Amino acid sequence: MNQRQQDILNTLRQTDRPISASALAGQFDVSRQIIVSDVALLRAAGEEIVATSRGYLPGGQTAACPFTGTLVCRHNADQLKDELYTIVDLGGTVIDVSIDHPIYGELSGKLDLSSRFDVDGFLDQVSQEGAMPISSLTGGLHLHRIGCRDRETFERIRARLLELGIAQ
Repeated sequence: MNQRQQDILNTLRQTDRPISASALAGQFDVSRQIIVSDVALLRAAGEEIVATSRGYLPGGQTAACPFTGTLVCRHNADQLKDELYTIVDLGGTVIDVSIDHPIYGELSGKLDLSSRFDVDGFLDQVSQEGAMPISSLTGGLHLHRIGCRDRETFERIRARLLELGIAQ
């Protein structure tokens, strides 16, 4: 492990928020691709680093949520914002999204969205990259792991998404 990689690891360990590859690149005066490569090498060396849609976190670090539940959802692209806003507005954290792909099996993406600010950042990134949500591979069908303070909060989220025709 070189000094920059050690510094990246130390930086990640000292934060409670995701740090983007671009922010790390600016901090260490290198390209974003060098940071991505450094993080890949750190992971290969056994370091636990989680890549979220907003940046890197040290392994195991997500929003603190004593209760976690899973929702099956289906919606079109126009309902993505409503789905995510509903979850965070009612006190949930969207931990991740996953699909059951017919060829590759389970595919998932870490999201860690817990506020409208987080959701807006995620949606801006989707728009800027011209990317499609992972659920577009399965006609909108996907699973979300939702972190909450308790089961009651999770059930309120489920009920509202059922009302919206998003949860199944």
